[in-house]
Formats: sequence, C-alpha cells, structure tokens
Amino acid sequence: MKLANLEGGSFELTEVEQVQLAIEHLVHYALQQGLIEPYDTDYSRNRLLELFSLDESYQHELNANVTHSLHTLLETLIDYGCKIGLVPEDTVTYRNLLDAKIMGQIMARPSEVIRSFRDTERSGGITAATDAFYKLSVDSNYIRMDRIAENVYWKKETPFGEMEITINLSKPEKNPKEIAMAKLLPPPVYPKCQLCRENVGYAGRLNHPARQNLRVIPLTLNEEPWFFQYSPYVYYNEHSIIFHHDHVPMKLTKDTFKRLLDFVGQFPHYFIGSNADLPIVGGSILTHDHFQAGRHVFPLEKAPVQAEFQHSKFSGVTLNPVKWPMSVVRLGCSNPEVLLEAANELYEQWKGYSNPEVDVHAYSEEDGVQVPHNTVTPLVRRRENGDYEIDIVLRNNRTSEEHPEGIFHAHREMHHIKKENIGLIEVMGLAILPGRLKHELAGIARILAGDNEIYDAVKQGRVPELVTHTAWIEELAAKHGRQMGLQEAEELLREEVGGKFAEILGHAGVFKQSDEGQRALHQFLESCGYEKSS
Repeated sequence: MKLANLEGGSFELTEVEQVQLAIEHLVHYALQQGLIEPYDTDYSRNRLLELFSLDESYQHELNANVTHSLHTLLETLIDYGCKIGLVPEDTVTYRNLLDAKIMGQIMARPSEVIRSFRDTERSGGITAATDAFYKLSVDSNYIRMDRIAENVYWKKETPFGEMEITINLSKPEKNPKEIAMAKLLPPPVYPKCQLCRENVGYAGRLNHPARQNLRVIPLTLNEEPWFFQYSPYVYYNEHSIIFHHDHVPMKLTKDTFKRLLDFVGQFPHYFIGSNADLPIVGGSILTHDHFQAGRHVFPLEKAPVQAEFQHSKFSGVTLNPVKWPMSVVRLGCSNPEVLLEAANELYEQWKGYSNPEVDVHAYSEEDGVQVPHNTVTPLVRRRENGDYEIDIVLRNNRTSEEHPEGIFHAHREMHHIKKENIGLIEVMGLAILPGRLKHELAGIARILAGDNEIYDAVKQGRVPELVTHTAWIEELAAKHGRQMGLQEAEELLREEVGGKFAEILGHAGVFKQSDEGQRALHQFLESCGYEKSS
C-alpha cells in the first residue's frame, strides 16, 4: 500500500519518501501508545533512519488527520528492508525477525518498563499494572493481534458443560526451505530455550524467534527469582508465562505448590497452573521450569462438583471430585498454608498409588530401574471471597501395545483431529487444535454438501490431507447424508469436533466418569485419609 495515497497530498512520493513517511508515522504511533516519551521521539526516529540506511527524515508536512494501521506501516518498512538486503530472503520467518527489530527501536528499555509496572502497581493496584503491561505487549506488536484474529473459535455444549474449541492459526508456519535450513544450524547454545530470560532483546535466527520487543517483569515466588511475561500467541485472555530465572528443568515438588499459591496471593485476579513434569502428559517445554497464568474463566472452573470429602488432619479444607472427563479433585481453603500441606500430601500419595483394576500403575521397571508414571497437573485460583482453590488433575503416562502413544492420551482413532499432548490449557477445557484443520474441515464440508469430485478423490487416496479423515467422512456421510447446505455442513463439523475433544479428554482421564471409575477414585481418596461427608 502506498502511504502517499492516504496522505491527501497532491504530490507523488518516491519509494524512499514513503519509507521516511512510514517511520514518521511509526514514531508518532509509539508516542501515542506510550511506548516512548516525548523526549524519545528524535532518538527513536534516528534509530529507525539508521536501520534503513537513511540520512534524512520525512521533509513534507505531515497530515495530522491521517492515520495508518501498525500493520500497514510495518509492511511498508519490511518490504523496503527486504529490498535493500536487511534480511537474506523475503520469507515469513525473516520478515518476522525484521518486524521485531523495527519495533525494538521504539520501545522503552526493560528497566523502564519494570519501573513503570511497579509505579502503576503502587498507585493503582496490581490489576491496573497488568492491564498496562498487557497493552504494552499488544501495542509493541509482541502479541500479534492481527494473526490472533485469524484463529477459529467456537463453543460446544457437552455433558460436562460448554467446552471452548480453537483452531490455532496465530503461530506462523515455516516453509519447507526454512525448515531444511534450520535443521542445518547447530543446536542452540544462547539462549538455551525460548523461555530463558536472555531472550529479552535477542535478534533471533532461523530456528529461534526475534524478541527485541519482549519485556518481562521480575517476580519473587517462594523467595526465588522468577519472571512474568505474556505469551505472543495468546490462546486465552491475558495468557501469561511465569518462568524461572535460571534454565532449570520442570519438576513438580512441594515448592511448586508454594510458588503457585504465592503467585495468586500477589495476582488474585489471575489463575496459574503448571503442566505435568513427565513426557506424554507433560508440556511441550520440560527443560525450563515455567507456569502459565491469565485472566480467563475456563470450562473446568465452571464444572460442578460431585461430592465432598474432608480430612481430619487438614482443618478447613474441603475436597470435591469434579464432574469432568479428566480426573480432577478440587481442594479449597481460606488458609493457603493448610491448603499447601493438603495438596502436597495428596500429590505424594498419588505418585506411589496403583490400582490394577483400572489400569493404574505407579511404576514400571526398565533395566532394573523403577520408572515413575503418576504425576499431576495443578491449577490454582482465588475465589471472590478470597479463598484459595487448587484443582489437582491426576495424570499417568503409561503406554501399552494397544496404546503406544499413551493409555491416558488421545487414542489413535482421534489422531486425525489431535494427537499432541493434552497439556494444561486443554485440561481446563480449551482445545488448541492444529491449524491444518481449518483447510481440512472445509474440504469435508464440501463433501457433505455434495461435492462428488473431492469425495471420489479422497476414496482413491488422491487428497493426502483428507486421507486420515476417510473413516470419519464415511461415518458422517452415512449418518447425515451428503446433500446438506455448505453452512449446515460447517456447523455440523464444529459440533462433531467439539464432541471429539470431550472424548479425547475422557481418554486422558485416569478414573473414568463411570460408576466403576468413580468408585476407584473414591478408593484412592479414602486411601489418603479422606472421608466422604454425609
């Protein structure tokens, strides 16, 4: 897009003048959004001019009535940057690297952002501080709202309440050439991973994103140094990442519960949770200890409880199994110290618990060594009355000949929808489905709407992306026919996918939502010293 056409002037700008104009507007944008202060404007302009090897700024009068979207300004600058060789190639990955580099020129230093956060916290409270920090993360284009807006989102009513379903399109995909080139690069040494504090200001490379526009806030949790930041992909409202100061592996211990409770003590308007610490049932990054937090009410939080248990040792603590496809027990108490002891003891008991009748084995033996299988996904929040609440989701990562990817994992008949780990976010009832599904579901909708050409091609194996769905397509066609309207077919598929997500969570449940499964869960609770209230 030519910015000159939007300026309202009677003259035609040269390519260099358009870049100068984009820089001027970008500096004005940064000032308006509070990314910089008035005395930073000349400095920020000069940094951008230097980046694009320009000696002079825009010389014409700026039309104060004309505004351009941040996306438009960045596209203009990135296009020019690719042309003059600021990046080796004009690809999505290299454009992303340049994008962050540009925004890094018009942001406050990390120490200034931290100081502003603390000043706002003192004057307006912690909610005002996170509101301002989140706005900064959006305005600096660290959180790419233009891409997040492309995500597909809907809700699905199930026997366990309304599930949230998303097809995630916000995370950019590399092209095959970039993937091949990235494989040739040596293993990362610095930063060690994408969660390390050294990412702040890092320029990035083919196999590591640029982070010049990343800012983090230091925290103290359980008397240890941690950091708080927002996720660039925002799977839910104010999706946050809390990560350890050092590159240390995830390990669930009593200290984990202490940190989670400490966090909601400081951020009572946020929940926080940890992925499990074992493969298959754990998160995608187990090498750096971290949590996820945010300001979102998930379906799990709204799920009803089914019974009440109490323990003579933990006065004031209530325990309720939750009506949920996964195995969730909810502990509540006004005293976080008592709740800590109750949660940790339940976790320690679960680590060593076995019940062969429902396929739960705490350990297996490999080469004479005991391999643990039981762990938990813990979630902590505050209630409106200030009480503390912990949802402990019981997990087991055993595999079998029938289920080599995991007994309590999405079974193979579900892999055409999702085969990745069921992590913290999905445990809470928000499906993060792969981006491929948007195109695949569109193709299936056309089949159900009577497109015989695609249908025949799928049956002959000539549509590779739909081949994995063949059995499902036949099932849907037999049940609903293939003469529905396209919109009706799309709605049907959303319903079906939502139902499959609930089934997948059921596969991951250790104690099933059946009479047998709930009896087994109650047996476990009783073995821990809990008694059912009359």
